[in-house]
Amino acid sequence: MSTRSAPHDGREDPRLSAILSERRRLVGLAYRLLGSVADAEDVVQEAYARWYAMSPRQQEAIDAPGAWLTTVASRIALDVLGSARVRRERYVCEWIPEPLPDRTEWINGRAGGAAADPADRVTLDESLNLAFLVVLESMTPAERVTFILHDVFRFSFNEVADIVGRTPAACRQLASSARRRIDTSRAPATPTSRRAELVSDLKAAWEAHDIDALIGILDPDATATADGGGLVTAELHPIDGGAQIARRLIALVRETPDLTILERTVNGQPGLVLQQSGVIGTVMAFDFAADRITHVWAVRNPEKLRSWTVG
Repeated sequence: MSTRSAPHDGREDPRLSAILSERRRLVGLAYRLLGSVADAEDVVQEAYARWYAMSPRQQEAIDAPGAWLTTVASRIALDVLGSARVRRERYVCEWIPEPLPDRTEWINGRAGGAAADPADRVTLDESLNLAFLVVLESMTPAERVTFILHDVFRFSFNEVADIVGRTPAACRQLASSARRRIDTSRAPATPTSRRAELVSDLKAAWEAHDIDALIGILDPDATATADGGGLVTAELHPIDGGAQIARRLIALVRETPDLTILERTVNGQPGLVLQQSGVIGTVMAFDFAADRITHVWAVRNPEKLRSWTVG
Protein backbone atom coordinates (compact mmCIF):
# COMPACT_ATOMS: atom_id res chain seq x y z
CA MET A 1 0.00 0.00 0.00
CA SER A 2 1.48 3.33 -1.01
CA THR A 3 1.24 6.37 1.23
CA ARG A 4 1.74 10.02 0.66
CA SER A 5 5.03 11.45 1.74
CA ALA A 6 5.51 13.26 5.03
CA PRO A 7 5.86 17.07 5.10
CA HIS A 8 9.08 18.39 3.61
CA ASP A 9 10.28 19.71 6.98
CA GLY A 10 10.84 16.11 8.10
CA ARG A 11 8.12 16.12 10.74
CA GLU A 12 5.72 13.20 10.79
CA ASP A 13 2.21 14.05 9.69
CA PRO A 14 0.05 13.26 12.77
CA ARG A 15 -3.05 12.82 10.62
CA LEU A 16 -1.26 10.26 8.44
CA SER A 17 0.01 8.45 11.53
CA ALA A 18 -3.52 8.31 12.94
CA ILE A 19 -4.83 6.86 9.68
CA LEU A 20 -2.16 4.17 9.52
CA SER A 21 -2.63 3.27 13.19
CA GLU A 22 -6.18 2.14 12.37
CA ARG A 23 -4.96 -0.76 10.24
CA ARG A 24 -4.61 -3.35 13.01
CA ARG A 25 -8.09 -2.66 14.36
CA LEU A 26 -9.59 -2.72 10.87
CA VAL A 27 -8.01 -6.08 10.02
CA GLY A 28 -9.31 -7.46 13.33
CA LEU A 29 -12.81 -6.26 12.49
CA ALA A 30 -12.68 -7.59 8.92
CA TYR A 31 -11.36 -10.98 10.09
CA ARG A 32 -14.33 -11.37 12.43
CA LEU A 33 -16.67 -10.39 9.61
CA LEU A 34 -15.14 -12.75 7.04
CA GLY A 35 -13.30 -15.54 8.90
CA SER A 36 -10.34 -15.19 6.54
CA VAL A 37 -7.09 -13.32 7.10
CA ALA A 38 -6.41 -12.91 3.37
CA ASP A 39 -9.91 -11.57 2.71
CA ALA A 40 -9.66 -9.28 5.72
CA GLU A 41 -6.38 -7.81 4.51
CA ASP A 42 -7.81 -7.33 1.01
CA VAL A 43 -10.81 -5.48 2.45
CA VAL A 44 -8.62 -3.17 4.52
CA GLN A 45 -6.30 -2.59 1.56
CA GLU A 46 -9.28 -1.54 -0.54
CA ALA A 47 -10.55 0.80 2.19
CA TYR A 48 -7.16 2.51 2.38
CA ALA A 49 -7.01 2.70 -1.42
CA ARG A 50 -10.30 4.59 -1.42
CA TRP A 51 -8.97 6.97 1.23
CA TYR A 52 -5.82 7.75 -0.73
CA ALA A 53 -7.82 8.15 -3.94
CA MET A 54 -9.45 11.24 -2.43
CA SER A 55 -7.94 14.69 -2.75
CA PRO A 56 -6.35 16.33 0.33
CA ARG A 57 -9.36 18.65 0.53
CA GLN A 58 -11.78 15.72 0.56
CA GLN A 59 -9.73 13.99 3.26
CA GLU A 60 -9.61 17.12 5.41
CA ALA A 61 -13.39 17.41 5.22
CA ILE A 62 -13.74 14.07 7.06
CA ASP A 63 -13.86 14.76 10.81
CA ALA A 64 -13.23 11.16 11.92
CA PRO A 65 -11.01 9.28 9.43
CA GLY A 66 -11.02 6.13 11.60
CA ALA A 67 -14.82 6.01 11.57
CA TRP A 68 -14.80 6.63 7.81
CA LEU A 69 -12.38 3.77 7.23
CA THR A 70 -14.46 1.48 9.46
CA THR A 71 -17.62 2.32 7.54
CA VAL A 72 -15.98 1.74 4.16
CA ALA A 73 -14.26 -1.50 5.27
CA SER A 74 -17.51 -2.83 6.74
CA ARG A 75 -19.44 -2.08 3.55
CA ILE A 76 -16.78 -3.80 1.46
CA ALA A 77 -16.85 -6.80 3.82
CA LEU A 78 -20.64 -6.96 3.51
CA ASP A 79 -20.28 -7.24 -0.28
CA VAL A 80 -17.52 -9.85 0.09
CA LEU A 81 -19.71 -11.92 2.42
CA GLY A 82 -22.46 -12.05 -0.19
CA SER A 83 -20.13 -13.44 -2.85
CA ALA A 84 -18.33 -15.68 -0.33
CA ARG A 85 -21.57 -17.53 0.44
CA VAL A 86 -21.82 -18.51 -3.24
CA ARG A 87 -18.16 -19.61 -3.35
CA ARG A 88 -18.51 -21.68 -0.19
CA GLU A 89 -21.47 -23.58 -1.60
CA ARG A 90 -19.01 -24.99 -4.16
CA TYR A 91 -16.21 -25.50 -1.64
CA VAL A 92 -14.70 -28.99 -1.39
CA CYS A 93 -15.05 -30.26 2.22
CA GLU A 94 -16.63 -28.25 4.98
CA TRP A 95 -15.56 -24.58 5.08
CA ILE A 96 -13.96 -23.67 8.43
CA PRO A 97 -12.82 -20.16 9.35
CA GLU A 98 -9.08 -19.60 9.11
CA PRO A 99 -7.34 -20.42 12.42
CA LEU A 100 -5.09 -17.81 14.02
CA PRO A 101 -1.84 -18.52 15.87
CA ASP A 102 -1.37 -16.67 19.13
CA ARG A 103 1.01 -14.06 17.71
CA THR A 104 -1.44 -12.77 15.10
CA GLU A 105 -4.58 -12.42 17.16
CA TRP A 106 -6.24 -9.00 17.00
CA ILE A 107 -8.28 -7.96 20.02
CA ASN A 108 -8.34 -4.19 19.59
CA GLY A 109 -11.84 -2.85 19.95
CA ARG A 110 -13.35 0.49 19.18
CA ALA A 111 -11.60 3.48 20.65
CA GLY A 112 -13.61 5.84 22.79
CA GLY A 113 -16.96 5.40 24.47
CA ALA A 114 -19.32 2.53 23.83
CA ALA A 115 -23.07 2.39 23.53
CA ALA A 116 -24.74 0.78 26.53
CA ASP A 117 -27.18 -1.58 24.83
CA PRO A 118 -27.27 -4.47 25.37
CA ALA A 119 -25.33 -4.88 28.61
CA ASP A 120 -24.42 -8.51 27.94
CA ARG A 121 -22.23 -8.10 24.87
CA VAL A 122 -19.78 -10.79 23.91
CA THR A 123 -16.17 -9.95 24.61
CA LEU A 124 -13.58 -9.30 21.95
CA ASP A 125 -11.69 -12.37 23.13
CA GLU A 126 -14.76 -14.58 22.75
CA SER A 127 -15.38 -13.21 19.27
CA LEU A 128 -12.07 -14.76 18.14
CA ASN A 129 -12.99 -18.25 19.36
CA LEU A 130 -13.23 -20.58 16.37
CA ALA A 131 -16.46 -22.07 17.71
CA PHE A 132 -17.92 -18.56 17.80
CA LEU A 133 -16.76 -17.84 14.25
CA VAL A 134 -18.35 -21.08 13.03
CA VAL A 135 -21.72 -19.94 14.40
CA LEU A 136 -21.28 -16.62 12.60
CA GLU A 137 -21.08 -18.61 9.35
CA SER A 138 -24.73 -19.60 9.82
CA MET A 139 -25.85 -15.96 9.79
CA THR A 140 -26.88 -13.86 6.83
CA PRO A 141 -24.29 -11.25 5.79
CA ALA A 142 -26.44 -8.44 7.22
CA GLU A 143 -26.90 -10.30 10.51
CA ARG A 144 -23.20 -10.97 10.84
CA VAL A 145 -22.09 -7.42 10.08
CA THR A 146 -24.74 -5.92 12.36
CA PHE A 147 -23.95 -8.28 15.21
CA ILE A 148 -20.17 -7.82 15.04
CA LEU A 149 -20.36 -4.04 14.74
CA HIS A 150 -22.93 -3.61 17.50
CA ASP A 151 -22.43 -6.42 20.01
CA VAL A 152 -18.67 -6.83 19.63
CA PHE A 153 -17.32 -3.47 18.47
CA ARG A 154 -20.02 -1.44 20.22
CA PHE A 155 -21.33 0.72 17.44
CA SER A 156 -24.77 2.21 17.97
CA PHE A 157 -27.64 0.96 15.85
CA ASN A 158 -27.79 4.35 14.15
CA GLU A 159 -24.15 3.95 13.10
CA VAL A 160 -24.70 0.34 11.99
CA ALA A 161 -27.78 1.34 10.00
CA ASP A 162 -25.67 3.79 7.99
CA ILE A 163 -23.20 1.00 7.18
CA VAL A 164 -25.58 -1.82 6.23
CA GLY A 165 -28.23 0.34 4.59
CA ARG A 166 -31.06 -0.63 6.94
CA THR A 167 -33.09 1.31 9.48
CA PRO A 168 -31.93 1.30 13.13
CA ALA A 169 -35.04 -0.73 14.01
CA ALA A 170 -34.21 -3.31 11.34
CA CYS A 171 -30.63 -3.50 12.61
CA ARG A 172 -31.90 -4.07 16.14
CA GLN A 173 -33.92 -7.03 14.83
CA LEU A 174 -30.92 -8.38 12.92
CA ALA A 175 -28.76 -8.22 16.04
CA SER A 176 -31.48 -9.92 18.08
CA SER A 177 -31.74 -12.74 15.53
CA ALA A 178 -27.96 -13.17 15.51
CA ARG A 179 -27.87 -13.16 19.30
CA ARG A 180 -30.43 -15.98 19.41
CA ARG A 181 -28.20 -18.06 17.14
CA ILE A 182 -25.25 -17.46 19.47
CA ASP A 183 -27.28 -18.24 22.59
CA THR A 184 -28.67 -21.46 21.08
CA SER A 185 -25.18 -22.71 20.27
CA ARG A 186 -23.66 -21.88 23.64
CA ALA A 187 -22.97 -24.64 26.12
CA PRO A 188 -22.20 -24.03 29.81
CA ALA A 189 -18.77 -22.42 29.97
CA THR A 190 -15.80 -24.68 30.59
CA PRO A 191 -12.94 -22.90 32.42
CA THR A 192 -9.90 -22.25 30.23
CA SER A 193 -7.71 -24.26 32.57
CA ARG A 194 -9.98 -27.27 32.20
CA ARG A 195 -10.06 -26.83 28.42
CA ALA A 196 -6.28 -26.94 28.40
CA GLU A 197 -6.34 -30.11 30.52
CA LEU A 198 -8.78 -31.81 28.16
CA VAL A 199 -6.68 -30.96 25.11
CA SER A 200 -3.54 -32.12 26.89
CA ASP A 201 -5.27 -35.37 27.89
CA LEU A 202 -6.47 -35.85 24.32
CA LYS A 203 -2.93 -35.41 23.03
CA ALA A 204 -1.53 -37.92 25.54
CA ALA A 205 -4.21 -40.52 24.78
CA TRP A 206 -3.77 -40.00 21.05
CA GLU A 207 -0.01 -40.47 21.20
CA ALA A 208 -0.47 -43.57 23.38
CA HIS A 209 -3.01 -45.04 20.89
CA ASP A 210 -5.39 -45.32 23.88
CA ILE A 211 -8.79 -45.45 22.22
CA ASP A 212 -10.68 -45.96 25.49
CA ALA A 213 -9.13 -42.80 26.95
CA LEU A 214 -10.00 -40.87 23.80
CA ILE A 215 -13.60 -42.04 23.97
CA GLY A 216 -13.72 -40.88 27.58
CA ILE A 217 -12.52 -37.38 26.63
CA LEU A 218 -14.83 -36.98 23.63
CA ASP A 219 -18.54 -36.40 24.11
CA PRO A 220 -20.59 -39.37 22.82
CA ASP A 221 -22.32 -36.98 20.40
CA ALA A 222 -19.14 -35.13 19.42
CA THR A 223 -18.59 -34.05 15.82
CA ALA A 224 -15.31 -33.69 13.91
CA THR A 225 -15.07 -31.48 10.84
CA ALA A 226 -12.11 -31.22 8.46
CA ASP A 227 -11.26 -28.56 5.88
CA GLY A 228 -8.82 -29.53 3.15
CA GLY A 229 -10.26 -27.17 0.56
CA GLY A 230 -9.80 -29.81 -2.12
CA LEU A 231 -6.05 -29.18 -1.96
CA VAL A 232 -5.07 -31.94 0.50
CA THR A 233 -6.65 -35.15 1.76
CA ALA A 234 -9.41 -34.56 4.30
CA GLU A 235 -12.73 -36.05 5.32
CA LEU A 236 -15.39 -34.64 2.98
CA HIS A 237 -18.13 -34.85 5.57
CA PRO A 238 -18.23 -34.43 9.37
CA ILE A 239 -17.62 -37.49 11.53
CA ASP A 240 -20.35 -37.96 14.13
CA GLY A 241 -19.87 -39.70 17.47
CA GLY A 242 -17.02 -39.75 19.97
CA ALA A 243 -16.19 -43.40 19.34
CA GLN A 244 -16.02 -42.90 15.58
CA ILE A 245 -13.78 -39.85 16.01
CA ALA A 246 -11.51 -41.74 18.38
CA ARG A 247 -11.08 -44.57 15.90
CA ARG A 248 -10.25 -42.12 13.12
CA LEU A 249 -7.66 -40.38 15.29
CA ILE A 250 -5.98 -43.67 16.11
CA ALA A 251 -5.98 -44.66 12.44
CA LEU A 252 -4.43 -41.32 11.51
CA VAL A 253 -1.54 -41.56 13.93
CA ARG A 254 -0.86 -45.17 12.87
CA GLU A 255 -0.89 -44.18 9.19
CA THR A 256 1.54 -41.31 9.86
CA PRO A 257 4.51 -42.62 11.88
CA ASP A 258 6.43 -39.33 11.70
CA LEU A 259 3.49 -37.31 13.04
CA THR A 260 4.26 -34.83 15.82
CA ILE A 261 1.43 -33.43 17.94
CA LEU A 262 2.02 -30.06 19.60
CA GLU A 263 -0.12 -28.09 22.03
CA ARG A 264 -0.67 -24.57 20.75
CA THR A 265 -3.04 -21.64 21.21
CA VAL A 266 -5.58 -21.49 18.39
CA ASN A 267 -7.76 -18.38 18.23
CA GLY A 268 -7.11 -17.75 21.90
CA GLN A 269 -8.10 -21.27 22.99
CA PRO A 270 -6.15 -24.48 23.70
CA GLY A 271 -5.58 -26.37 20.47
CA LEU A 272 -3.26 -28.78 18.69
CA VAL A 273 -0.94 -28.51 15.71
CA LEU A 274 0.09 -31.57 13.72
CA GLN A 275 3.49 -31.65 12.05
CA GLN A 276 4.73 -34.22 9.58
CA SER A 277 8.48 -34.21 8.99
CA GLY A 278 8.58 -30.86 10.76
CA VAL A 279 5.99 -29.24 8.47
CA ILE A 280 2.66 -28.03 9.89
CA GLY A 281 -0.14 -29.76 8.02
CA THR A 282 -3.11 -29.47 10.37
CA VAL A 283 -4.34 -27.01 12.99
CA MET A 284 -7.02 -28.33 15.35
CA ALA A 285 -9.46 -26.32 17.45
CA PHE A 286 -12.04 -27.62 19.90
CA ASP A 287 -15.31 -26.83 21.62
CA PHE A 288 -16.25 -28.09 25.05
CA ALA A 289 -19.26 -28.83 27.24
CA ALA A 290 -19.91 -30.83 30.40
CA ASP A 291 -16.23 -31.63 30.86
CA ARG A 292 -15.97 -33.23 27.42
CA ILE A 293 -14.78 -32.18 23.98
CA THR A 294 -17.87 -31.71 21.84
CA HIS A 295 -16.42 -30.59 18.53
CA VAL A 296 -13.14 -30.96 16.69
CA TRP A 297 -12.21 -28.68 13.79
CA ALA A 298 -9.22 -29.77 11.71
CA VAL A 299 -8.00 -27.17 9.23
CA ARG A 300 -5.73 -28.72 6.57
CA ASN A 301 -6.19 -26.33 3.67
CA PRO A 302 -2.64 -24.98 3.19
CA GLU A 303 -4.00 -21.62 2.07
CA LYS A 304 -5.48 -21.23 5.55
CA LEU A 305 -2.26 -22.21 7.32
CA ARG A 306 0.02 -19.51 5.90
CA SER A 307 0.09 -17.55 9.16
CA TRP A 308 1.30 -20.75 10.86
CA THR A 309 3.95 -21.69 8.30
CA VAL A 310 5.30 -18.30 7.12
CA GLY A 311 7.36 -15.91 9.26
